[in-house]
Amino acid sequence: MRVALITGASSGIGLATARVFLDADIAVVGIARDPQKLAAMKRDLADRNAPIETFALDATDGEAPRRAVDLAMEKFGRLDHLVNNAGIGSPKPVHETDDATLDYFLDLMLRAPFRFCREALKVFGPEATIVNVSSTYSILGGLRGGAYSAAKGGINALTSHLACQYGSSGVRANVVAPGVIPTPMTFHRLEDEGFLRMNLDMTPSSRMGTVEDVAQAIFFLSSPASGWINGQVLAVDGGWSATKFLTEEALTAERKMTSPSWTHSGKPRPSEKEES
Repeated sequence: MRVALITGASSGIGLATARVFLDADIAVVGIARDPQKLAAMKRDLADRNAPIETFALDATDGEAPRRAVDLAMEKFGRLDHLVNNAGIGSPKPVHETDDATLDYFLDLMLRAPFRFCREALKVFGPEATIVNVSSTYSILGGLRGGAYSAAKGGINALTSHLACQYGSSGVRANVVAPGVIPTPMTFHRLEDEGFLRMNLDMTPSSRMGTVEDVAQAIFFLSSPASGWINGQVLAVDGGWSATKFLTEEALTAERKMTSPSWTHSGKPRPSEKEES
């Protein structure tokens, strides 16, 4: 039986991914910070096709990667798949981001995945996979991205390196870059009408994405069905990052001009008073 290690496993995309792996007869080691959520996860997924083990760990802890991999080896004797999913949202623009926030975002979403990859590589068997969960905000610039976009962009670059360095030894590494998915991490942002419209009005799909959409993409890139795919970034966003789509409502909305008129030179057009 193959075994997957999933970080940030107790809710949202991580929980949905664990469910998909278990239903495919792949054992899961799920780690997250909250022991109560992990206990609920283990209870709710106990009747699936494969066994599950959980471990309350902070992904940024120095010993977390070794302890998580050791648990997989102790309980199942092998490790075949790593999904680096743990993350945090609500970033701020660069000018509003202090060093402590910058360090935490980079620590959780770049340094920790790096270290989990390093530890997993020590025990991987043949046809092992790494899927790093990035974001569409690592593909396109976005307002407020700041440290979040920087960390996720680093994940994309790390994955490209992993694919090159370890592909010949049978380890494939890819990225799943979700758009904005309703999860506990994004619920409060989706209450913002502007943020909601930016996602709904610019996505050529009649619905928002779900955690199951992302989980299925992660599973695909971890399965033999994607055996010739390596080093890729797969956006799971309904076409948001690949198109210039606008809904009819957005196209026909009356625009309120809040910036000055601009000349072809790129400079503000002078007012009549200035021209005189």
